[in-house]
Amino acid sequence: MFEGLGTALRHSLQRLGGRGRMSAADLDAGLAEIRRALIDADVATPVADALITRVRTDVLAQDLVGGLGVGERLLATVHRALTETLGGTARELDLRERPATIMLLGLQGAGKTTTAAKLAQWFAREGRRPLLVAADPRRPAAAEQLALLGAAVNIPVHREPLGTPVAEIGRRGIAAAKRLGLDLVILDSSGRTTLDDDLLTELRALRAATQPRERLLVLDAATGQQALRVAEGFAAAVEPTGAILAKLDGDARGGAALTVAGGAGIPVVFVGTGERSDALERFHPDRIARRILDMGDLDTLAELVQQRGRSKQGASPELNGERIKRGDLTFEDLLAQFRQMATLGPIGQVVKMIPGMGGMAAHAEAAAASGEFGRAEAIILSMTPAERRDPALLSMARRRRIADGAGRALEEVNRLVKRLEEMRILMRRSGGADPSRLMAGGGVLREIGRAHV
Repeated sequence: MFEGLGTALRHSLQRLGGRGRMSAADLDAGLAEIRRALIDADVATPVADALITRVRTDVLAQDLVGGLGVGERLLATVHRALTETLGGTARELDLRERPATIMLLGLQGAGKTTTAAKLAQWFAREGRRPLLVAADPRRPAAAEQLALLGAAVNIPVHREPLGTPVAEIGRRGIAAAKRLGLDLVILDSSGRTTLDDDLLTELRALRAATQPRERLLVLDAATGQQALRVAEGFAAAVEPTGAILAKLDGDARGGAALTVAGGAGIPVVFVGTGERSDALERFHPDRIARRILDMGDLDTLAELVQQRGRSKQGASPELNGERIKRGDLTFEDLLAQFRQMATLGPIGQVVKMIPGMGGMAAHAEAAAASGEFGRAEAIILSMTPAERRDPALLSMARRRRIADGAGRALEEVNRLVKRLEEMRILMRRSGGADPSRLMAGGGVLREIGRAHV
């Protein structure tokens, strides 16, 4: 996600900031280049123009024109402008009622039903007890799909016979949630290929019957500038309180996020990042801006690690202990991290959350596809428990035995041992930093873009 936009913006900023001194002509040329990058990323023209104006105003206010060493300050300026355009701060949903009600809106094919199941699973992890309601009175396939998705994530689904008035579906769904002691209702409303009067009439009826505090518009991230037209159409009729960008992992440009937040004024609250049932992230404007500019997003990465937990296989009980802070990293820790990475989603997306590593995402994906992690794991598993805990035991004779046991070359074993020592040094230099972040941001993942194991 955001590859096209991020690459173009970074190149423009490097040229601007790399001159050491920025003239007025440099600023104009650089901003024109950034504007083209935004338009090419399918950002709506009014949104792109507003962002450029914001950057120009901030640059002039800081007296960066004619000054020396503008690179870092210019990067901070663009980051701030992107963050503001994306909404400024993350929006919290209003779910005070019991049961609270979320109404999902969207055109057919936007990913609304899949998103409903992801959203239910998200809140279930947060301790809520959700009920999914199939609120499409016309399409039996929609209810069937929701029922299958709900069963897959162990979330109950309420459905009514085909042809039941949509208002009645909503009321009965809320009544069912109360009867079952559930505290959250997610309404999967009707979808059409276009925003027609019949659809809007249904949505108004469902809203009137259920009174949802939150009405979240699900948009396909690949629609780019078209997202603005769709968002404005729904806004006029149903007043969405927020948006969810589905399929963001499949959109290399990323224009929809800026277009919806900056153009329609609808705050983005979640983004879909893959096909997995848990591939849903809270939308934090400052973090997304950092990802676009390859400044990393260790906060989200740490949250992913926390949410999905350690792998059930082979996780070291001391992975986050004082021993790690001291730099006493072992092969058991390395094995645990390999297994933990497998739980975090596509490796390319994970790497992009590490500062300065955005350009290594393709290499990371290639390494994973070629089985590099599996070969490293085989080497570690060929060690004795004592060797995994104490790398100092790995004499040359032991390394030869390990290579034979794993079916790998001795050179591969030597490289892995060297890699671990480099990581131990990095951890020691990092001092008392949060070890979970170091493991995610400065450990194995940072090594992915280097020579293959």
